[in-house]
Amino acid sequence: MLSILIPIYNYNAYPLVLELHKQCTDCGINFEIIGIDDASTQNKLENNAIQFLTNCSFIELSENIGRSKIRNLLASKANYDWLLYLDCDTFPENSDFILNYISRINLSAEKVLFGGIVYTKEKPTNDQLLRWTFGQKREAISVSQRKKNPYSTTFVSNILIKKTVFDAILFDEKITNYGYEDFAFIQNLKLENIDIEHIENPVFHLNLETSSLFLSKTKTALETLLFISKTNSKIEIESKIIKTHKMLCDLKINLWIGKLFQKLQSRLENHLTSEKPTLLAFDCYKIGYFCYLNSK
Repeated sequence: MLSILIPIYNYNAYPLVLELHKQCTDCGINFEIIGIDDASTQNKLENNAIQFLTNCSFIELSENIGRSKIRNLLASKANYDWLLYLDCDTFPENSDFILNYISRINLSAEKVLFGGIVYTKEKPTNDQLLRWTFGQKREAISVSQRKKNPYSTTFVSNILIKKTVFDAILFDEKITNYGYEDFAFIQNLKLENIDIEHIENPVFHLNLETSSLFLSKTKTALETLLFISKTNSKIEIESKIIKTHKMLCDLKINLWIGKLFQKLQSRLENHLTSEKPTLLAFDCYKIGYFCYLNSK
């Protein structure tokens, strides 16, 4: 019935697997849990214990293959008709998480199900506030709001998809660097007219990077987006960053924005890594950096 697929990188996924194993066992379903570690340097001992749970397997890669390839590899190892993708740094909010998904399987044969993402209400340490603030405002979206824009509010960190549907789409393995591989996958679902059904079945996002690391990963992701926009990759680009950049180009101020970003970059980064980061400044940082990238 169900293959639970978890890409792992530098995070202890064993507590997540243990909880999922318990829920699947309680439901009395045929299941497997597959974790593949993408050449991590941390938590090797903890994750290696996954393979000793019944119906669970753990594979450790010797070389990092990236977020697209590892998800395709996980699907190729799956033995059941339904694939549940979960990021290794998530955890179900409720004890009926698996039951909520399997109860909808027969009703959603040709749809993708997305259960949502939530964050803890407690503020993290000051050096993690940017990631937490972004997650609270931009990712922890209510079901009613998600249903209004089903494709733009879906994240692959908690999706249930039929294996035949996944195999017809796959993740774009030309995207080898961090960022926007999920965006590309969702856009391909849209192009193929595959519906996404939004339900209330969230997981907590637990791993909060420092604000400095989050900014660094954001820059890498924008570089990946530039690659996608230039190569097209058979994807209809609908990113807000792309649309904003095109508007700035039409106004002939994109080069000026790129130069302004270079002057203000340090001040923006100081603000975004402070105790009171704002998403307005973060949005300005992203479009500024994207304009700068395009001007190089």
